Amino acid sequence: MTELPFATLPVPNDWDRRGLPAWTYHSPALFALERERLFLTHWQVVGHVADLPHPGDWLSFDLLGERAVVMRGQDSVVRAFHNLCRHRGARVLDGDKGSCKGAIVCPFHGWVYNLDGSLRGAARPTSFGEMRREDFGLKPIEMQIFHGFIFLRFRPGPQPDVATLFAPFDADFAAYRMEEVLPVKVPDWFSDLPVNWKSVRDVDNEGYHVALAHPGLQDLYGRTYRDHNLANGLSMSIGWFGDVPGRLWSVRNYVKASPPRPDLPPHLQRAWTYYGLFPNQVFAVTPEGASFYQDLPLSVGETRLTGRLYRWPNESRAARLARYLAYRIDRDTSAEDRQLSIWSNESMRSDAFEGFHLSDLEYGLRCHHDGLRRLMPVMSLDQPPPEDRIAARNAEMICDLPVQG
Repeated sequence: MTELPFATLPVPNDWDRRGLPAWTYHSPALFALERERLFLTHWQVVGHVADLPHPGDWLSFDLLGERAVVMRGQDSVVRAFHNLCRHRGARVLDGDKGSCKGAIVCPFHGWVYNLDGSLRGAARPTSFGEMRREDFGLKPIEMQIFHGFIFLRFRPGPQPDVATLFAPFDADFAAYRMEEVLPVKVPDWFSDLPVNWKSVRDVDNEGYHVALAHPGLQDLYGRTYRDHNLANGLSMSIGWFGDVPGRLWSVRNYVKASPPRPDLPPHLQRAWTYYGLFPNQVFAVTPEGASFYQDLPLSVGETRLTGRLYRWPNESRAARLARYLAYRIDRDTSAEDRQLSIWSNESMRSDAFEGFHLSDLEYGLRCHHDGLRRLMPVMSLDQPPPEDRIAARNAEMICDLPVQG
């Protein structure tokens, strides 16, 4: 088996195999706590600098009541702002993406902002009395770029800067030349599921189900597939293909079409790799293309699955065909996982459900649950506190934790 260039967490001999209790999947009060302590304070990938090739190009990103826009300025610098006009809070830009010609104009009252977020002028400015324009620019959001991918977070949080966080994957991203990828147009790449976001992550965080639930992936690389759990909420899964021709049409033809990549290090050649970032996003890379996908919670019982696709420049016909076939395989896999997420989430409502009993092959799921419990120790309770006490009980349990020295 090909060696990987980083260490993974060992599976303890006596670990608790139960996972999170069922109540954590349908508690509105806990979901509100997740918003405050998890989603708004952790890095979220928004897109790639290649999605913003020209000054004025922008992407939007909404998360649990917060609204962001990422834009390339006239000076070619990429910045992130709250998508809130400083007058009345209207969205200054509406939609998933677009381009502004020279300025941002709020559609409510016509306030005009420069592409760097500074206020150019308010409509009828004399009606505001004394008002300093420099005090009313769009509010910035913390943003960092890693190998071309744009990350933001709405509030400071426990994760370090993105380059430090992703350091174990830096060499792989550099080998793939991720900063060079170009966007692939796939209309409406999102799916809303009637499930809690953790049910989606529970399915995606382990490969134990691949052999039975994903015939395409099993045919492609299931014999070699491995999950690797790293520190700081990182994970890496990988499977190598080409040792057998494949039985399914898409797999068989993909194996034939996928061009060799001698420029890649041995562990990435003829491999599908998945790089996971806590709490809710994954980068998926094949020899022909890259993507990221993330699970964005909309409510306690609704989750949006979304992401973006990319290709490498100067794509050959063989690479384009292989990328199409990889998309077909991945499309079927996604549909299979969506159904598994629905079934898993349904079980959390049943009185007969007595908790998980996890395999060693599902240790990635357990690592994800451990990360949630460290931030919100109330999730370790088998029985839920009253809804109006969940936040307070969590704060009490944090205070009771031993000080890390």
